[in-house]
Amino acid sequence: MTESNALPSKDKTLPWFQPPRHRYVLLNANVVDPVRGMILESASIHLYKGIVQSVNGNVKEWESDPNTITVNLEGKFVCPGLIDCHVHLVAVPGEGNGLESLKDMNTSASLLRQPLVCKSMLERGFTTVRDCGGALFPLKQAIEQGVHPGPRLFIAGHALSQTGGHGDMRGILNDYECCGGAAQGVGRVIDGVPDCLKYAREEIREGADFLKIMGGGGVASPTDKIENIQFSDEEIKAIVTVASNAGTYVTSHSYTPKAIQQAISLGVKGIEHGNLIDETTARMMAEKEVFLTPTLVTYAAMARFKGFLPPASAKKNEEVLKSGLRAIKIAEEAGVSICFGTDLLGDLHFAQSREFKLRRQVQSSENILRSATVNSALLLRQEKFLGQVAAGFAADLMVLNANPLEDITIFDMPEQHILATMKDGRVLSSRWSKLGISSERPEASNKIIDVFCSFEDDRKGRFAGFI
Repeated sequence: MTESNALPSKDKTLPWFQPPRHRYVLLNANVVDPVRGMILESASIHLYKGIVQSVNGNVKEWESDPNTITVNLEGKFVCPGLIDCHVHLVAVPGEGNGLESLKDMNTSASLLRQPLVCKSMLERGFTTVRDCGGALFPLKQAIEQGVHPGPRLFIAGHALSQTGGHGDMRGILNDYECCGGAAQGVGRVIDGVPDCLKYAREEIREGADFLKIMGGGGVASPTDKIENIQFSDEEIKAIVTVASNAGTYVTSHSYTPKAIQQAISLGVKGIEHGNLIDETTARMMAEKEVFLTPTLVTYAAMARFKGFLPPASAKKNEEVLKSGLRAIKIAEEAGVSICFGTDLLGDLHFAQSREFKLRRQVQSSENILRSATVNSALLLRQEKFLGQVAAGFAADLMVLNANPLEDITIFDMPEQHILATMKDGRVLSSRWSKLGISSERPEASNKIIDVFCSFEDDRKGRFAGFI
């Protein structure tokens, strides 16, 4: 599936109607090329209608156009917008009582806060995110139509879980028997091949871009062990068949070699987390061209935030935390395509950029940048549209005052290094007077954003010295 699911409004009377984009000519730019791992120096970039029209093409005719915004970047770096391939927008901040409070959050309260989480991601340079359970089509549509500023959103709808699996949030003393297909925020509980066929089709019908299964035990779920295998082969085959028939793919929450091997042998194309992977499994993934999306920062953040996890989950978190870096090293040496993910929940969303510093312990800056751009675009099946600053690609980019190929950890400090973020040819976040935020945003929305930024600054203060 593609983003064409939504039908952008053409009614100019609607308050969120977006006027035509400005034409931009950016001069004297150092363009970051994550494919070749190099800088194209002193380049000119022409942006129009949300697309990169040219890099180092003839821009003379547009420079003299009074309707063109021409900016001399003076050697600033222009980098493709970042892609986070594992988020959960439904798990919004604000409750302050850790994981348990998220389980009982009112659906409407969560939905009303999700746009503010999206806006904060733009300010960190993330112009695309892939939601692996919880975000639904109305939010995606609202972002596409310009109701709210936010990253491009690719959604799984509800992640699919067995009874007692990682998507089942009932505790061991909860004797309520949930019905087939019951949705619980992030996940949907299903059992048996008929349920797998029916509810996989339901997620596709409701706008899912891909399907996510809980292929093994997890940290946050109360009744399953990390080493547990969950769905049967027949159940996974059914879900993969539905995805394949709809022209999309399945990704699996899996930590252990056994869970990963089961999933990829049945046609699953993505593995989320993979902290306990071994060399044999990594080679299998490389041979089958299966993507790995590690999410180191969520375990580090949950360990740092004392009391966020209940004791049983904290013990499981410790197990996967210590193995995460080794897993990335094993996967990279085997030739697995590694993507960028964070998986942060609740009050921990602010730490999204800290994933870069963690990965830098085992990966080069160049490879980490590829994971957050070209590799992730390939996983999203958007490799000809996202992840590069090149002609024909989306005008999703950042203006930086430092070179991420030399030091990827500049993204850990977006307030210092990300001068502006453009998505779809509009400046949606700016800390630089030369590139003002596109004026189409309603004034009231900007006031709300200012309140959220103050809230997020307070969260950061509580985590001084984190990682």
